[in-house]
Amino acid sequence: MNLTKAFKNFFEKRAKYPRFKSYYGKQSAQYPQNCKVVVEGLKVPQVGIIKASIHRLFDGQLKTVTISKTPTGKYYASLLFDTEQEVPELVITGKVIGIDLGIKDFAITNDNEKTSKYSNPRHIKKHELNLARKQAKLARKKKGSKSREKARRLVARVHERISNARIDFLHKLSRKIVNDNQVVVIENLNVKGMVRNRKLAKAISDVGWGMFTNFLDYKLKEKGGLLLEIDRFFPSSKTCSSCLYQMAQMPLEVREWTCPSCGTHHYRDENAAKNVRAEGIRQLSVLGTRTAASGGNVRPKSGRKSVLRQSPIESTSQGS
Repeated sequence: MNLTKAFKNFFEKRAKYPRFKSYYGKQSAQYPQNCKVVVEGLKVPQVGIIKASIHRLFDGQLKTVTISKTPTGKYYASLLFDTEQEVPELVITGKVIGIDLGIKDFAITNDNEKTSKYSNPRHIKKHELNLARKQAKLARKKKGSKSREKARRLVARVHERISNARIDFLHKLSRKIVNDNQVVVIENLNVKGMVRNRKLAKAISDVGWGMFTNFLDYKLKEKGGLLLEIDRFFPSSKTCSSCLYQMAQMPLEVREWTCPSCGTHHYRDENAAKNVRAEGIRQLSVLGTRTAASGGNVRPKSGRKSVLRQSPIESTSQGS
């Protein structure tokens, strides 16, 4: 079923040609029916009862069970339940926050009251020497030998530790932002194009901007919030957040600048977060959505349209 779907997506030009799944990578098996959760663990057709530590159960019908094996040799079971839960109604009457994503600082946020910075944990850099040492040992092992398999697992454990640390950081930060705000405005970054820069490719891949955006999206949907992605070509960094004067050029190495029109001194990322928030409020007002935020200045449209992940609803009240 998965292979058929993959080829269908390829021929209809929705995806690339299906890739070969290596034996040494992540393995998975899917059971779409006749699975049960029992006291001992999990009952799977043609396998029987598998001992498992089930940390959470849902009230609903068990639809599909996917058992996967990680490169480090650990087994996980993903249980899909039909809980028949209704999606909460979209309500935009709370705080609006603008987020500017970066490399030096992972995220700079502004909610019209304060600007907050969240430093980049740099997960790969913390394990870089350990990873290089283990990869060098792996390269010297004979292919097909037991010692090579042992060395491969050691390398996989380092990668797994980096991945777990990254996901943990993104989950905690996205949860904090979603709990404190109802509308989150973020730039629609072209990450695929940015990683072509060989000097910044490793750093950009390490921060996980795309994963962070997905975490914000589904967490906001759960509470009836909204994630608004503005156009990636919006000049958030080179526009003065006070008088809207736009600089002709703003090289990446310029971290601070003074507006020649009003004389306001700006820190690049903080100014960008303010502009992202203001542009999000403007987009919501253009779409006819009322928010509880104020102070969104009207800016000229430029580039492509913004991405609204949920359809806005009309609200009868407008906050001050």
